[in-house]
Amino acid sequence: MAAGLPETIRVRLSSEEAGDVSLTPVVIREMPFRDLVELMLDVTGKNAARLRELLHRGTLVSGATRFRWEALPAEGESLEELLAGFPDPEPHRPFDARRCVCVRIEGLGLHDAIPLSALARRRLLRRTSFWDVLCSVAAEVGVEYAGYSYRDRADRYLLRIPSPQRERMRAHAGLLCYSTLETVVREARLREAVFVVSRGAVNSGASGS
Repeated sequence: MAAGLPETIRVRLSSEEAGDVSLTPVVIREMPFRDLVELMLDVTGKNAARLRELLHRGTLVSGATRFRWEALPAEGESLEELLAGFPDPEPHRPFDARRCVCVRIEGLGLHDAIPLSALARRRLLRRTSFWDVLCSVAAEVGVEYAGYSYRDRADRYLLRIPSPQRERMRAHAGLLCYSTLETVVREARLREAVFVVSRGAVNSGASGS
């Protein structure tokens, strides 16, 4: 850890549910300081000034969780040293569906990303999966690099779904093995999909063939 920065930090975690008052109890725990900073980077980027401001503010919402901590003063040089150890976005990194871990599809009304296993699983006697259809659409239309997600520890690639491909995806919703997901896809106004792609090992279930 960079000089002057703590190894761990005490945080208070609570649920952040839009439109509702959550009755979930607040949880207090010691968290590795680097892990908390990693969550902040999707908000601040690798910008020491913005990160210092957020650390002093003492609150962050990430996903469905709010994190709170005592205001922490931090020197810019220490933060710059810490930030140097995190990955940088790589806009020219080619899209590799085999490394995809999950997909966020706008228009489904789902808070969480859909794991690859739910998309790639084949129904009995079917030779293709919904994942195969989605990869086919991505190959036809093309994807664009959408940055590095520090929360996911992965690169993101955006697929804008034109109307004809949108209808094809709806028509193939029956390939999904989960009835709830099938219904959501069939009835949704699909607009965009974001592939979350790891820089680690190739995912054997993400062939896209």
